[in-house]
Parts: sequence; structure tokens; C-alpha cells
Amino acid sequence: MRNHRAPSNKGRRLPPEPLTQDEVRALLRACSEKTSTGIRNRALIAVLYRCGLRVSEALSLMPKDCDLRAGTIRVLHGKGDRWRLVGVDPGAASLLHAWLNRRQALGVTGQHAVFSTARGNGLQSAYVRNLLKRLAAQAGIEKRVHPHGLRHTHAYELANEGTPLHVIQQQLGHSSLATTDRYIRHLNPQQVVAAIRGRTWEA
Repeated sequence: MRNHRAPSNKGRRLPPEPLTQDEVRALLRACSEKTSTGIRNRALIAVLYRCGLRVSEALSLMPKDCDLRAGTIRVLHGKGDRWRLVGVDPGAASLLHAWLNRRQALGVTGQHAVFSTARGNGLQSAYVRNLLKRLAAQAGIEKRVHPHGLRHTHAYELANEGTPLHVIQQQLGHSSLATTDRYIRHLNPQQVVAAIRGRTWEA
């Protein structure tokens, strides 16, 4: 009889580990720039990282939801089934544009999700989790790399850039500013770190 042991971290909330920009670039370099799968995976990482989407939101996107000229992505089924419009920067839009062009050349129509196989089949979140884990190993990244970690990284960068809290709230799709405030404080406790580093002590 097989012993189905629960994962050692089941029920535990591990601390967030935002990636650096160099680490994200290393993830992208681990994807082929020539194969269809590599081009798709680069675009997927860019959307998760630069738009802060939940993995379920990214995998539900349809081509009609992406207006790259306007720099927007429409998320129709966010948490609580709420919809929102998020921004996408030119760098991420370029990678997404490359994938949309490639999938069109493969004959995948607009009736299929943006992030699909070459035959138009949708991807599963488990695939994305395993993909990021594998790419992180290839890139030599020792942090835990997972879809929600890219969302954490997006929020972390916005906070460090001085983006107003209400803008971060809208981008992430949080129901309230209080939720976003807790989220950012958990990710980036700069005031605490600054206060402790400012103390002096000699051994």
C-alpha cells in the first residue's frame, strides 16, 4: 500500500520572495526565443510579472481582451468574478505581441485562450507551476519561483517606484485599499527595516 504523505509545507504560508529584475530576465533567457512553446512561455511570464495577474486570470485571457495598442488587458474573471482593466507596459506587450503573431501563424483562432498549445488547447495552472520551477532550476535561481511570486514581484516593484496605493489596488484587483496596504506591508516592510538599521550598537 502506497503511503500518500502530505507535502511538508501543507497548511503553512511561506513568506513571499520577490524576484529581482535580473532573476526575471534569467527566467526569460531559459525560454527559447525561436520555438513556439518558448515564445509563448516568455509572453506568459511577462504577463504574470508585468501585469500582476493571478495565474487563473492569465490562463482565462482571450485575444479580444488584449488591446496592446492601448496598453491594456481586460480581466473578465478576477477574484469574486469581478472584472477590471489592467495596464501592460511596452516591453511586456512586445513579448505578448510576438506570441499572438506566432499562434496566428499556427492557425490558432481567437476562439481559443491566449495561452494555449499549438493546437489551441488551454494550459493548466499546474503546468505553469511546474514550468516556472523547471526554468528557475535552469536559471540557477535559488528562491521559490511560482506564479503568485511573479504577482508579488509586480506589487513589490510598484511600491518601490512610489506608485499610489489606489493604483496598485486597481492593478491587482483587490477589493479594498486595506487589503492592498496589508499586501504591500507584508511584501515590503521598509519602515521596519529602516528603523532597525538606523540603530547603533557595538560588540
